[in-house]
Amino acid sequence: MVRFRVREILKAAEKDYERAWRETAKLLQIKGGRFKLRRMGRPNPIFEIIERGRHVLLEMGFEEMQLPIIVDEAEVRRQYGPEANVILDRCFYLAKLPRPEIGLDARRVEEIRRIIPGFERVEELKGVLRRYKEGKIEADDLIEVMVTELGLREEEASAILDRAFPEFKALKPIPSTLTLRSHTTSLWFPVLSALRDRRTTPLQLFHIGPKFRREERLDASHLYTSYTISVVIMDEELALEDGLEISREILRGLGFPEVREERKRATSKYYAPGTEYELFVKHPKTGLWVEVGNAGLYSPVSLAQYGIEYPVFNVGFGVERMAMIETGEEDIRALAYPYFYRPFTLTDEEIAKGVRVDLRPETPLGREIMESIIRVCEEHRDDPSPVVRTAWEGRVDNRRVRVEVWEEDPGVRLLGPAAFNEVWVLDGSIVGTLPDEELRRKGVSTGIRYVDAIAARAARLFEEVLNRDISGEEPGTLESVEVRVAKLPSDVNLRIERPVRRFVSSKQKRIDVRGPVFMRVRLVLLA
Repeated sequence: MVRFRVREILKAAEKDYERAWRETAKLLQIKGGRFKLRRMGRPNPIFEIIERGRHVLLEMGFEEMQLPIIVDEAEVRRQYGPEANVILDRCFYLAKLPRPEIGLDARRVEEIRRIIPGFERVEELKGVLRRYKEGKIEADDLIEVMVTELGLREEEASAILDRAFPEFKALKPIPSTLTLRSHTTSLWFPVLSALRDRRTTPLQLFHIGPKFRREERLDASHLYTSYTISVVIMDEELALEDGLEISREILRGLGFPEVREERKRATSKYYAPGTEYELFVKHPKTGLWVEVGNAGLYSPVSLAQYGIEYPVFNVGFGVERMAMIETGEEDIRALAYPYFYRPFTLTDEEIAKGVRVDLRPETPLGREIMESIIRVCEEHRDDPSPVVRTAWEGRVDNRRVRVEVWEEDPGVRLLGPAAFNEVWVLDGSIVGTLPDEELRRKGVSTGIRYVDAIAARAARLFEEVLNRDISGEEPGTLESVEVRVAKLPSDVNLRIERPVRRFVSSKQKRIDVRGPVFMRVRLVLLA
C-alpha cells in the first residue's frame, strides 16, 4: 500500500530536485496483481449528450468528420470579411518558444565540468546542440539524445541544461497567426473545398468537438472551452426551410420535442443576409424557451472564397447548454468542472463506498486463514472463557503451525459484545453497531463487520510471517493480534478514505466505532 509523504517530498525536491526525482521512484510499485478495478463507472452528462448526438446523426445519414482544432487567422478573414477583426478578438492565438542560440564557450565548458568532473566530449555536445538548433532533434528528445550519445545520466543532462544554458529559462513565446478555433464553421469551409472534387453531392457531415473562446470573464454562463455539435449539408437543391426542418429533427432525436426558430436581426458575415436563425427548445421543467443552437445558409461570397459552387446549410448546437437543461444545473462551470465549482457533497451510499478494510491477505493461504478465523468466531463467539479454539492448522517449511482464537480472562466469553458490530452510514455519520430495523430501513451498510476486518488484518500479518523462513524458529507464538476496546477505525482495521473523512467532519457528523471487541488471534509454531 503506497501513500506519499507529500511535504517531505516537496522539501526534498526544493533542496535537490534531481535527487528527489530519482529517489522517490523507489516509492512506486512495479510488480502488479494487487490492484483491481472497482465497478464505480459514472457517465458525464456532457459526453452523454455527445454520444446521443453521434447516434442520432449517424442514423439520419450524416458522416462523422474529424476537423482540425488549429486554424490560421487567414481562414477567418476569408470567411468573415470586414467582421473578421471582431471575431479574431475572441480567439486564442498560439505562440511558440524560439530555439535559442547556444554556443559552447570556455565558461560553459567550465560549468559543465563542475557538474561532471573530467567531461571531455565537448565536440559531440556541440554537435547535439547544433542539431537541436536546426530542428533535427525534437525538444522533448534533447535530454534522451544527450544520455544516449554522450553517455550521461539523466540528472546530469538536466543539470547541464539548467545550469550551463540559462538561455532556456529566458525564452519568451513568439506569437503566430495560428489560432484555436472559436467557431467550428471556420474549419468547414476548407474541408468542403477539399471535398468538392472528391465527393458527389449531397454532402451530409457532422463534427462534435470543443471550441475555444477568449471570454472577457468566466462566470455561470461563460467558459473558455465548450463543446459543439456542428452539422453541414451541401447540395444544389438545398433550401433554408429544408435545413431548419432537419435541425428540428436533430433536436427531437436529442430529446427536445418542442423547437422554435427566431431569425437574427444582425447576420454574421459568413451567413447570407436574413438566413441566420437561433434555435430554442422548451425547458421541460420551467417551460421557458432556451437557446441551444444557431443555423443558417453560408454566404455565397464566403463560399466563393473557397471555390464552392453549391448552397451549404450549417447548424451548431451547444452541448453544455443542453446538458444544463437536462440536469437542472444553472452554472456552466459546475457542470463542466464540478470538482472546482460544485459544493462538495456525498450521499450515504458514496460515504459507505469510502469505508474499506485496510490490511487484507494477499495470498490464497492468507485468505484461507482469514475465512477460518471468521468461521470459528461465528461458531464459538459465546463459548465461556478461558478458551482456545483452533481456526487453522497446517505445515509450512516442514513445521506445524496453528492459528488460534483465544481468551484467557475468566468469566467472559470468547468474543466481546461488539465483535460482530457492523459498519453503517446514516444521515452522513459512520457508526459501528448491531443494526436494528430502523437502521436497516434508513441506513446504508458497508458490509463490513469488526470481526471480518480484524480477521483480515490477522491473516495479512500471519501470511507475512509464513512467507519468511521459519524452519529455525523456536516453538511458540510467532505473531498475534489483540483488539480489546475499539476507539478508532484503525483499531478494527478500518480505512476511511480522506474525502469521506473530510466531508463527515465538515458536516459535523460523527465517526463512531467504539465498542468492547475483546478479540484475540495468534499464530503458533508447534513443536
